[in-house]
This record gives sequence, C-alpha cells and structure tokens, in this order.
Amino acid sequence: MSKPCFSRADSNCETGLARVERLKIRRLLVAASFVLCIGSAGLGAQSPPAGQAASAPLPNAAAAPATGSITIDGKLDESAWATATPITDFRQQQPLEGAAASQRTEMRVLYGPRALYIGARMYDSLGGRGIRAPLARRDQLLDSNGNNGAFNSLTTDKLIVILDPYHNHVDEAWFEINPVGVRGDQFNGDPSWDPIWQAATQVDSLGWTAELRIPYSQLRFSRDSLQTWGMQVWRYTDRLNEQDMWSFRRKGESGGAMYFGSLNGLVLEPQPHQLEILPYVESRQQFKFAQPGDPYHNSSYTSVSAGADMKYLLTSSLALDATVNPDFGQVEVDPATINLSAYETFYSEKRPFFVAGSNAFDFGNFSCNFCSNTSSLDIFYSRRIGRPPQLNPFVGNIADFADVPDNTTILGAAKITGRTKGGFTLGILDALTNREKARYIPPGGGAEQTQEVEPLSNYFVGRIKKDLNRGATTIGGAFTSVLRQMNDTVVSDRLRRRAEAGGIDFNHTWHQRRYSWIGSVLVSNVAGTPSVLDQTEQSSAHYFQRPDRQVTSDGIFNVKYDPNATSLQGYGFYTRVAKSTGNWFWETAQNWRSPGFEVNDLSFLDRADYKWMNANVGRQWNTPGRWYRDAVIIGGGQQQFNYDGDKTDLQTQIYGGAQFLNYWNLRSFVIHHPTVLDDRLTRGGPVVMRTGYNYAEVEVSTDARQRAVFDIDLSGSTGIDSDTRTWAIRPGIALKPAANIFISLTPSFSADEDVAQYVTTVTDPTATAFFGKRYVFAFIKARTLSLDTRVNWTFNPNLTLQLFAQPFIASGAYSSFREFAAPRTVQKQIYGQDVGTITRTPATATSGATYTVDPDGAGTAPAFSFADPDFTFRSLIGNAVVRWEYRPGSTVFFVWTQSRTGNDPNGNFDFGAQKSAIFRDRPTNVFQVKVNYWIGR
Repeated sequence: MSKPCFSRADSNCETGLARVERLKIRRLLVAASFVLCIGSAGLGAQSPPAGQAASAPLPNAAAAPATGSITIDGKLDESAWATATPITDFRQQQPLEGAAASQRTEMRVLYGPRALYIGARMYDSLGGRGIRAPLARRDQLLDSNGNNGAFNSLTTDKLIVILDPYHNHVDEAWFEINPVGVRGDQFNGDPSWDPIWQAATQVDSLGWTAELRIPYSQLRFSRDSLQTWGMQVWRYTDRLNEQDMWSFRRKGESGGAMYFGSLNGLVLEPQPHQLEILPYVESRQQFKFAQPGDPYHNSSYTSVSAGADMKYLLTSSLALDATVNPDFGQVEVDPATINLSAYETFYSEKRPFFVAGSNAFDFGNFSCNFCSNTSSLDIFYSRRIGRPPQLNPFVGNIADFADVPDNTTILGAAKITGRTKGGFTLGILDALTNREKARYIPPGGGAEQTQEVEPLSNYFVGRIKKDLNRGATTIGGAFTSVLRQMNDTVVSDRLRRRAEAGGIDFNHTWHQRRYSWIGSVLVSNVAGTPSVLDQTEQSSAHYFQRPDRQVTSDGIFNVKYDPNATSLQGYGFYTRVAKSTGNWFWETAQNWRSPGFEVNDLSFLDRADYKWMNANVGRQWNTPGRWYRDAVIIGGGQQQFNYDGDKTDLQTQIYGGAQFLNYWNLRSFVIHHPTVLDDRLTRGGPVVMRTGYNYAEVEVSTDARQRAVFDIDLSGSTGIDSDTRTWAIRPGIALKPAANIFISLTPSFSADEDVAQYVTTVTDPTATAFFGKRYVFAFIKARTLSLDTRVNWTFNPNLTLQLFAQPFIASGAYSSFREFAAPRTVQKQIYGQDVGTITRTPATATSGATYTVDPDGAGTAPAFSFADPDFTFRSLIGNAVVRWEYRPGSTVFFVWTQSRTGNDPNGNFDFGAQKSAIFRDRPTNVFQVKVNYWIGR
C-alpha cells in the first residue's frame, strides 16, 4: 500500500492524478482568465503588497556606500561600517512569538561598485561560551534540508539574509553563515544554487560577528541606477531554540518575499556582462569481475575525459548555462529497492547540471495537507536525458556476451533561466544525446553483431510564468518535445518517434494570502509506428486492452484500443482551492489523468485513467500551551474513479502532530481504506476487487539540538476480512560526537503479507469469465531489511568527506497460488484447495523450480506451468566523496564507489546467511578523480 503524503497547512507534497471533459476544461480556462483579470486590476506601483495588514507596516533599512577597501575577515574594523545605520529591531517567531529578541543583533549594509557588503554583530549574553556552531559542508545547515527540529539534521547559531533584488515580492536569494564560517545558499527554495560569494566570521567575548561580500554578478536585478530591494533577516540562537526575524510575521500567517522589508538607497553602476567557465578533467578506473570467455570486458577499465560548463549573463536577469560532455561522477549512488509492482521506480535527480536551477521548470504547483495514491502533473523528469540506453535489455536477451553503453552520451545541453523586470520567469532547456550502439555475440557463437540501442535524440523544455498583483497571482505555460532519429526498425518498433506536451497553470491568492486557488492543464501527444503505439496502449500506465473496458472517448480524444494506431493523445488536469493560514485551514482538490495521457518520454507517469478528488480540514495551534509548543490535527478523505466510472479508491483519515515543551516531536495518523474495485491488479485483465485495510503510523523524534537525536517510526496495517497485513519499524539515530562530525544510522525492517500478489497471465479458452485468460496470484510473505548509514566529516568549510553505505536484504515467499472466482469480486479460489491441482517440480542443475497447474483438476482446462517466483535479493552499495574547494568555485573530487549484489532462488529470509553472502558476492569498484577550475569574476 502506498504511504500518504501529508503536511501542515501551506506545505507542499509531491503527488497527483487528472483529466477533464472538453466543457470542463473550457470552463476552467475561462475561470482562470477571470481570476487573472481581477488580480491584474489591483496592480498599482504605489500600493502596498497584496494582503499586507495596515497594522503591521513593513520595515525599511538604508544601505550606505562602501568607502575604501573592505577585507572579508569577519572583524568589522573598516571605517565604512560606521557610516551605515544598523538594523536592530528583531522579534521572535519562536519560542515566544512576537516578543522582542532576547539577544541583540546589529546588521549593516554597504554597497560597492561590484558587490553588496553585509556586516553583523550577534551579541550573546554568555559571550562566546553561548555559541553553538557545528562545522559542516556547504548547504548542510539550510532549513530546507530539515534543520531546526527534524531528525537527521544539524542545528546551529546562524545569520540568514534573504534578498529580493527585483523587489518583485517573489524572489528569495538566500545567504546564510554560521559562527565557524559554514555557508549556505538557495534561490526560491532550490539549494542547488551555488553562487560565488565570500563570508568570514569571528567569535569573541561579546558573541560573534559575520562579514559577507555578495557580487552583483551572482544576482539578477534591474538596470536602474537607484534601486530598492526586498530584504528579510533571520538570526538563530540554537541554545535558546530562538529564531528572530526583522520583518516579522506570525507562524500562522503567510510569509515569503511578499512581506519582506525594504533595503533602500542602493546606487548601482552599470554592470558588465558576466562570463563564467568551469572546465574539468576526470580520470576513472573500474574494477569488475568479467565472465570467462567474455571478449568485451576485462577485470579493470581506465578512462580519461574532459568537458566544461559555461554560464553567461545574456542580460542583467537572464543567464545562459551550457555544458559539453557533462560529468556526473561525484553524485551519490541510488538506494536499493524492491519493486513488485508493474510501475517504474522513481529516483530523484542528483546530477549537478540538471539539479541547478531546476525550479525554473516546475509546473503544476501540486499541494496537499494529507493525501495518498497521487502524483503531480509534472512536465520534466530530467533523468530521462542521458539515461542507460533503452534497448540494452533487448540486446541482453539475444546475446551470449554484449558490450552495451552504461549511459547515453549527452553531446551538449544548454538552458536559459531567469526573471525579467516585467515579472516573467523563463526557463528553456535543450539537450542533444548521441546515437548509441552495442556489440554482441549471438547465442552459440558466430560473427559479432551490432545493434543500435538508443537513437540520436533531442530533448526540449520551455517554461514561462508571469507574476501579477505583486506575486499574488501567477499564470504560466509549458511545452516539451522529444524527437528521435529512427534509422533501424528494431528501434522504431520499440521507441516512440516523437512526443510533445503543453499546458498552462495558474496560482491565485487573496485576502492576505489566506486563500488560494491553483490549477493546471496539460495535453500530451506521442507518435510512432503501430508496433510501438500498441506497446504504449498496453503498458501499465494505460491497459487499453482491458477486455471489460467500456470507455471509447475521454470527452476530447478517442481512447479505444487500436493496435494500428500511430499516435495517442490525452490530457491531465489538477485544481485545488484552499485556506492555508490561520487557526483553521481546509482544502479540496481534483486531479485527473485521461486514459491516453502519456508523458514518459520526458516526464514521469506511473498510470493514467483516473479522476481523483480529496477534501481535508485542519486546526493548528502555534501559541505554546501547557504541554505543547505547537500542534496540528487534520481530518478528511479522498476517492477515485476510472473513466468507466468504477470507484477505484476510497479512504478516510485523521492526522495529528505536535512539538512538546521539551522539543520532542510527535506525528501520527490513521487511515481507513475499504474494499474497492481495482482495474490494475490483473495487469491488463478485467476489473476485480482489492482488499481494504486499516493503517496506522506513529513517529517520535527527540530534540534535534542534542548531541544524540533519536527517531522511531512504527507503522502497520490489517486487511479487512483478509489475511493481508503489514508492519514496519524504522528507528534512527543521529550522532554529533564532535562539532565537525555528523553520523546518522537509519535501519528499517518491514514485513508484508498480501493475499493477491500478481504472478502471471496464461491463455485459456475455457476461462470464459475472464475472456480467455487466467490471472494467477499468490499469497506472498515479503521481508525487507536495510541500514542507511551516512557520515559527514568536515575538516573545514571547504574540505569535507561524505560516506554513504546501504546493506539491503529482501525476500519474497509465494504460496497458495490462486485466481479470482469472478471479475468484480474479492473472492479467490486456491489451486489444490478450492479448485484444480498444483504440483511443484524441484530445481535441477540446468533449470529452476517450476509449478504446474491443472485448473479444474479434470483435464478439461489446459494445464500450464510457471517458474517458482520465490526470491531473495541482497546488495551492499556505497560511496565515499572527498570534496575540496581549493579556491572559490574550483573543486577537486576524490570518489570511491562500490556495489555488490546477489540473489538466491528461494524466499527464505535468513539474515545470518545473507549477511555472510553479501561479502562473498563479487564487488564492482570505481575510483574517480575530478578537477574543475572556475574562471570568472
């Protein structure tokens, strides 16, 4: 069962579902236009930001010119600092909301011809003895990485300065520094943004000081000579768990750039166009066991490569990023998983070129307070670019030995991102990947053959948004395209020739941003040969071949199964209306995908053909009470239908969470999910019923400021009138043995038992109730154990060691093979017990164990066989990365990656045996050294 997505009001969760009839789409677009017109009518250059309360005027600060030279050493001893008026009026947001800051802060701002300077003194009543500051790598202390209260994080004293250089009440360029010089930065919540800037600190008897130099070349702003920027300032005092802010907003109120104070008096000279070049060279050596007789692989392999990234400011607000032969060697390995579903596993993007600035391509604004079984209406899943060639498995199935490429070569990629003075946010990306070929030896030997496994392909993403009413309203559009050059029928019969998607989205807030309405519509088109479109229609995302499927149109496009089709169209739709602030909050949403919606060429879609809807109401307490510091409770439900009108999902839930006076945290929820119809369980067969369940989860974590932080998550479910049950335990501990070492250990164990695990489908003309097919299921007992281990050792803010290791063991034991008694029922007939006979043939030296089934036991129905599906899988993966930033923007990486995998053809979960077997499995070791050098100013 899927794990729900939940959050406090105003938090975002990834997920979603959608589709619409033509009239409803038309009404949505008309309504969106109406809202945007109303929002536009409220624009006025002299008016206060939308939703600003008259009783809470925004503060102002004045910047002074930087006279003379300023050395970034954290000492604040230059005479220019005395000319600036200090910012001193800070108020607590926690723990005493609205009270004056308990520790005095003085911050000053200077402007020079090429950079902004910020100097701050943070007084502490205990002097330097009161300072808490771990030594960590860059960005590790960002709030977006789970700081201040969440398990597996580091807390710290720090100063945060957030700038809105265009003063458009939207942008948030975030710069932070802690007392030992650890920097962090993010842009509009994107921590991959790593501008080149300087900072230094000093700890003394009064507290600590910080000095920052932020080059204008790293920011986007107008060309006006006299400017006003938006600005927010935070100070965190860790030992008091205190967070002070300059432009004060309460926890239950909207915040963000709309409510920043103003930084006035900036007199800026015209800025030159900035060019940054980051060339790199990399050496890679791989050690991997080679099968005897393999003509293509040796036990070791060495390669050297080079490439470069480039950034150029086209205007003061738009930047061009380009890359030639990008390298992604220093990224962390993907964790191991076991996937017994028909759907693809989603992995997050970790490659620097695609991660940086990725929020410029965000689409859809999916959000929910509590929801499950949903997916967002995204346009771009960047891991499609440069992925392993899609026909590698095809070659593996027809060859004794093969030389297949690990990844598709990216010949070049470029993107333009930025925000204009007129309020347009722009993101354009184009990437060209090379044609890849594999060499192989056919079964039984013979002459070497070659096969194209990935065609020459072009990927394009375009995104634009317009801000209205000072950010209270936005409307945007997006378009994506994939074009493949087909020169081989093997390729053209398995990969789509082209794919496009385009749509619009909007976000409107009103009444002091307490209420919001967001929505998006996306239309897709894919085209290719009849063979590849037939595979698309029958894929797990669509199942057009389902024999009891009735729908032939989704209201716009034809969605009847057609094995001769050469194109397929569909749409997705999402809208949500919510009250997101205040003591009480609520939401209601619709999320649809039409049967023909297909975006997997450049996005991620697990399934289509559904209409999902939800509603929740919640209450939050942000003023500390007798036993809590804050608390929240949410209740609601959701349901889902397919386009035939079958109800395929229904649930009710309640969630509660609190932070106690000792800074411990509790979150828990309960879900009731009754038995409903399921149009996916038979994987292309008729609709049956999925057993309902009751699910509960509780998590407790201790005060994140302590040297040892503990967390435990317990969950479990029981089936309704069935033997389906699950339980899982995920304890965790975060250790801080020294100020520069952070260790987290997160073991997890889960036990799942399901009465309807899909096994196989066989043809049987006598199975008339199921349209000539038998859909075989089994009772499965699955066990999974893993241990995620992370170590961050920071020698200084520019030299770090990161370690990650994950041992993983999973098993599945199948028994009581069965089939459904009839479509649209939950009853099942077990072979050898309720119907027919079943025998197991043990494994031999040349083949595995098999099962043979006589469905009626009388020989009337044809017998069939299938392989024993029991499995035990084990792996050990990990890597170590030493990162040394030897000068600003220039870095050396030393990387070691190891992976081991193995499996046994049985479903016995024997921890002792598998633990020993992991270290007998042959490892693959990869050693890399990468050096880049930043050229810019």
